[in-house]
Amino acid sequence: MIQPPVTNISYFGAISMIDNALTARVPMNSTVLGQAQGFYAGAAQKELGFLMAMNFAFKTGKYNGSTITILGRNTALSEVREMPIVGGSGLFRFARGYVEARTKWINLKNGDATVEYSCYVLHY
Repeated sequence: MIQPPVTNISYFGAISMIDNALTARVPMNSTVLGQAQGFYAGAAQKELGFLMAMNFAFKTGKYNGSTITILGRNTALSEVREMPIVGGSGLFRFARGYVEARTKWINLKNGDATVEYSCYVLHY
């Protein structure tokens, strides 16, 4: 049986775990500050929209051992996505704010991407 081409891939119900390098700037050879760890789950049936839960876990310098926690909706094909910062630990205890995500590079065949996160955070 031959299936028709899929034209509306939403990834609804799919869950992917992430453990990616958190760098100071977009280039992959930029200074590594820690790891971006969490998951994203296909939460929209008719578009590419994810529920995203992610920690920026800092492993160097002044912020070593601290985290920023993000939880929100990520419409991955939008130019800019805004997601809330819902907390943190260490030097980011009681963190609140938001991040703006911008995809800088994407490979649509395997899903690899480089995403820039601009963080606007208030903390104790």
